[in-house]
Amino acid sequence: MENDMLDLGFWQLVAAYLFIILLLIIVKLRKIPREKEIFIATLRMTLQLLLVGYVLMYIFEQPHPLITIGIILFMVSFAIFNIYKRVDMEVPRRLKKMVAFSMIIGTIASTLYFNLVVIQFDPWYDPRYFIPIAGMIIGNSMTGISLGVQTLVEQMKSKKKHIEAALMLGATPKEATRKIVNHSFDSAILPTINSMVGIGIVFLPGMMTGQILAGASPVIAIKYQIAIMLGITGSVAFTVIIFVQQGYKIYFNKEKQLVEES
Repeated sequence: MENDMLDLGFWQLVAAYLFIILLLIIVKLRKIPREKEIFIATLRMTLQLLLVGYVLMYIFEQPHPLITIGIILFMVSFAIFNIYKRVDMEVPRRLKKMVAFSMIIGTIASTLYFNLVVIQFDPWYDPRYFIPIAGMIIGNSMTGISLGVQTLVEQMKSKKKHIEAALMLGATPKEATRKIVNHSFDSAILPTINSMVGIGIVFLPGMMTGQILAGASPVIAIKYQIAIMLGITGSVAFTVIIFVQQGYKIYFNKEKQLVEES
């Protein structure tokens, strides 16, 4: 098996962009107002990946623990910013703080455990391993938290009367919101579970595909993919459970009464 990965030329990349042109034509013909968003998303993706590619080349050649830690903190901060943008509703300020807290604790703890205990590469800050793995964990946790936030906010508003009725009957805030918290967690974790169910049969995930294209043995690629998928699932679950278990509390005052949050 060849160890050198097949490179893509300029015109090969141009050919790949034909799929986006086809998509733009379809949404234009169907009169779906998404042309601008698709174009901006494609342009932004291209520029971001080009920038990241050159930055990573420099970092890989001159690894340093402070640089690796700084990049991880930047990735987490950017993920939190994206969560705020992706949730298309008014989110209480205290809930936003809980999002940030959950993302920081959940993703960093999961990344450190996965890199230091599971993979055990040396040195521990090796950016060639640390940054891509952290990116997958942070990215999937970001998606999970986004779904959890949206579901929690929607449910707390739509089920307000049910919560108040439960409180009047003597239920604690935890008991009154148990179904909402469980539903929020379920909504957040479901996409990850669906990915686990379809992986290997319906689709080959990016990490495994990349390793195979780079010349790694499929068996080694599979072992890495199993490990990272378990790490992603654990991180999403851990991050979301921190959020939902603490997030509902901001809707209650010290007297355990339901209040309006702004």
